[in-house]
Amino acid sequence: MKNLFDITDRVFVITGATGALAGSAANYLASQGARIVFLGRSQEKLDAALTKCRTITLDAQCIGLVADVLDRPALEQARDTVLATWGRIDALVNGAGGNMPGATIPPDKSFSDLDFESFQQVVDLNLHGTVLPSLVFTPAMIEGGRGSIINYSSVSSPQAVTRVVGYSAAKAGVDNFTRWLAVDMAKRTGGKVRVNSVMPGFFLGEQNRRLLTNEDGSLTDRGNTIISNTPFGRFGQADELHGALHYLLADASQFVTGTVLAVDGGFVAFSGV
Repeated sequence: MKNLFDITDRVFVITGATGALAGSAANYLASQGARIVFLGRSQEKLDAALTKCRTITLDAQCIGLVADVLDRPALEQARDTVLATWGRIDALVNGAGGNMPGATIPPDKSFSDLDFESFQQVVDLNLHGTVLPSLVFTPAMIEGGRGSIINYSSVSSPQAVTRVVGYSAAKAGVDNFTRWLAVDMAKRTGGKVRVNSVMPGFFLGEQNRRLLTNEDGSLTDRGNTIISNTPFGRFGQADELHGALHYLLADASQFVTGTVLAVDGGFVAFSGV
């Protein structure tokens, strides 16, 4: 019987692969036999990520390519390198993203204090940094007759999460783009190229650690508010995204497109009451 979760030798391009969540996913997928392309902006960080990947999985098939998700020529060069190396592209995971202090409203400020330039940069990174790689890598998947695109959403997208105005707006755009491209690809390829998103809840990392925890490891007021509104009562762990990603990349989800799969400990489902 066919193993619906077998991803051996499939070629997955992962943006933001030097980061915490996307990097963890890249290492996991390599351990499952996939061929992984780490995309990042820093050669030094790529080298460190590749060393870690090959330490975790001794026979890992992985390469690292420098490319900014907002630099089309660099993305096109990376695409051509992947095709020259492995002959095809089976999936794109748009894992690059993040927030900036200027696009966040501190407790002692109001919307009027928003740094609009920072807002634009956050939208560029998260939304445009999802659209442009999809634009560059999708044709190779169409030509190959199979493909899966996975975008990274956020629990700040479907509901108002205070303070993160830029990030929320960008991720709401990612959700809409996911559904739009899913429909377009379904009609153009007869379902051969699928587009979905994962929606992480609150995962503790370097970007948000000081926002959610104090130096002694205790929760800040905001951290307490988030945990009290997460039915699981804790933050997520990076490896808890692996199963959702594996499912959406594998044939197990071959009739699934246009979905936003929450991995959030129940945060979005909870009304707070």
